[in-house]
Amino acid sequence: MPELRKDIVIGRWVIISTERICRPDQFAEKMMDFKEDNNSFCPFCEGNEDKTPSEIFAIRKENSPPNTPNWEVRVVPNKYPALRIEGELRRRGLGMFDMMNGIGAHEVIIETPNHNLQMHDFSFEHFSKIIYVYKNRSLDLKKDLRLRYIMIFKNYGREAGASLFHSHSQLIATPVTPKRVKEELNGARTYYEYKERCVFCDIINQEIDSAKRIIYQNQYFIAISPFASRFPFETWILPLNHNPDFDAINEEEIKQLSEVMITILKKLNKGLSNPPYNFLIHTAPTRFLRPGYWQTIDKDFHWHIEIIPKLTRPGGFEWGTGLYINPVPPENACEFLKEVKI
Repeated sequence: MPELRKDIVIGRWVIISTERICRPDQFAEKMMDFKEDNNSFCPFCEGNEDKTPSEIFAIRKENSPPNTPNWEVRVVPNKYPALRIEGELRRRGLGMFDMMNGIGAHEVIIETPNHNLQMHDFSFEHFSKIIYVYKNRSLDLKKDLRLRYIMIFKNYGREAGASLFHSHSQLIATPVTPKRVKEELNGARTYYEYKERCVFCDIINQEIDSAKRIIYQNQYFIAISPFASRFPFETWILPLNHNPDFDAINEEEIKQLSEVMITILKKLNKGLSNPPYNFLIHTAPTRFLRPGYWQTIDKDFHWHIEIIPKLTRPGGFEWGTGLYINPVPPENACEFLKEVKI
């Protein structure tokens, strides 16, 4: 019989459709062969540094100069940015409507000079360098008082929104806290006000006690199939130690996060035949004293990563109601991914 399950953080309900239950191999025809013609031009490849905007930051070999070869991870402004760093916010009204200039930041993290390597191919050492770059860019942009929220994300595959094959992720910093983020922040605060505990810490403790939805765990991180999963094989990665800010991650935690991320991505790639996916780093907004700032955010929010394989598409029911239909119970997804050998 189908089940309705409630996301304890934001109060969202999902339908676990046990009567439509799907096996992993039933998604095979929906998998895309994410390849590209080797003869096509790629601006992200080593040697084409002059074909991108000037780099903002890079990890380089042998102290090589900016915008030249010999780099390992490279950050450039998006050539077609959603928001631009230059200018003033200029909040204003237009009758009953509110507006402001499109101020923010939109950066591309080119994860490797090698055109044919994808994230699940990286070594732990190289993945750690990517996480370090994420941290560096986040801390730098937090110095800009115009910016309220920093979202680091990856689109892998055309079904997930990727327009280029070369492995890359993105960062967008916004001058407002997005509504979806506010829902999560408010849910965490409400739970903390009621129980005086972090909701994410409680989720971790309950998942460890039940042992039904843990895919992988190491010293500092846990990967779970969330109880109210919206999508088949949705995976959350949470730090075991409470912290609201992703960019507070230390050197040892970076190593441990690279291990759990590569483990999960390899399992998804092998077990689900190279699915398109998105991953999102959920972190606390930039905090400085202002009207509406709440003092408990350091205690009530807990940064985490969501990995969402694109195996189903929301339809009219989902868009109209906000209720997602998931044909793979998270317990089944967890059991399957645990058994995938890498």
